[in-house]
Amino acid sequence: YVPPQVRKAQETLDDKKREELGRLKKMVNGLINRLSEPNLSSISGQMEELYMANSRKDMNETLTDILMNACVTAVAMPARLMMEHVLLVSILHHNVGVEVGAHFLEAVVKKFDELCKSDAEGKECENLLALIAHLYNFHVVHSLLIFDILKKLVSTFTEKEIELILFLLKNVGFSLRKDDALALKELITEAQRKANTAEKKFQDQTRVRFMLETMLALRNNDMRKIPGYDPEPVEKLRKLQRALIHSSGSGKDTQLRVSLESLLGADQVGRWWIVGSSWSGAPMINDTNSKTQQKLHIGKVSSKIMELARKQRMNTDIRRSIFCVLMTSEDFLDAFEKLLK
Repeated sequence: YVPPQVRKAQETLDDKKREELGRLKKMVNGLINRLSEPNLSSISGQMEELYMANSRKDMNETLTDILMNACVTAVAMPARLMMEHVLLVSILHHNVGVEVGAHFLEAVVKKFDELCKSDAEGKECENLLALIAHLYNFHVVHSLLIFDILKKLVSTFTEKEIELILFLLKNVGFSLRKDDALALKELITEAQRKANTAEKKFQDQTRVRFMLETMLALRNNDMRKIPGYDPEPVEKLRKLQRALIHSSGSGKDTQLRVSLESLLGADQVGRWWIVGSSWSGAPMINDTNSKTQQKLHIGKVSSKIMELARKQRMNTDIRRSIFCVLMTSEDFLDAFEKLLK
């Protein structure tokens, strides 16, 4: 039961919070709308100030919502605009903290997985894939995730998936080759095997052939064979990124080495890639049968102390143990040692 006066306070707090969030959203929206390469420096600076002035959670959610609304549309987004948006995320990821990039990445990957399962007609999947590709280009995420997505697309291998594989390879193929040539080679072999078995399935063979040619060009490091491939814009923005990141490293150490499976199961098993957001296994979820009762070893304690613990309502083994340690220790060092044990 919540008394009326407390209820009223809660409601006004909620209204106040809503108003604050609305104001924050307007400010972030204004900055994102003005975002372009020349003013990226000032806008990222203002965003960092907002991160300092507001809670990280509110800022992460607001920024992710606004970017998703701006970039995930039913029509294909201009590549340049996409890169600038992701570059802003990557600068904040390196300057503010890894949870910025991690929050955005998780939202993008979950949305991509959801849309891949549905038969959406628009270009949302391509736009989401472009976001993931550029998060990799600007060192927010490791190539592990890109390979996971490519493997998933190759395993399904329908016409829609072939388009997405081509799109992704065109954006990040040569970077993947530089990062992990062996994994790329294995992927190409798997794709060729799939293409041979699925030959009769497609009426239009040209797309499959084109995909295999692109993959061979990648394997042989032949950039001329890929139509429309231009590494120039990404390189130019990477230079700008290096200029805007405060820390001396170019960000290899802040890359999130996280797999597709981990991102999709984050709600069930925690986020080990963010400090303080992980837990081993999921003790509170469907794990009742394999509960092994951990017996705490505290040596012999007199029944008098146990009685005292019971009177003080120490109702679990851990509480009783801590209580007994505190009551029976000789000094603070002794207590510290016993508590560590």
